Amino acid sequence: MKSDLIYADFCYRIVGILFEVYNNLGYGYQEKYYQKAVAVSLENNKINFKEQVKVILKLKGAYVGKYFLDFLIDDKIILELKKGNYFSRKNIEQVYAYLKSTNLKLGILANFTSTGIKFKRIVNIK
Repeated sequence: MKSDLIYADFCYRIVGILFEVYNNLGYGYQEKYYQKAVAVSLENNKINFKEQVKVILKLKGAYVGKYFLDFLIDDKIILELKKGNYFSRKNIEQVYAYLKSTNLKLGILANFTSTGIKFKRIVNIK
């Protein structure tokens, strides 16, 4: 385990939960069912989280739009779940936009694929 990773231990716990969900459910379900299963596993592992967190995007106090985060874990890590074999640029940019708008440092993009879990750590360095 690298010592310079942001929230390394916590991230490994979250990824472990993702693998646990995949190992129990397998592939082929809609994202909403994976989300529910991840929520159950986070609860069972006593990890503090919120689901479908609404984030308002403003510019100079004016409303510009809103986002809904799949998960906000321990008020510091965004977890976004997808179904599919590849990370799309759109999904990576989506998580990065979430990080920028919340001023958080770490997002995890997790894909439930036909061959297992794939995940990508996305870091907001600003």
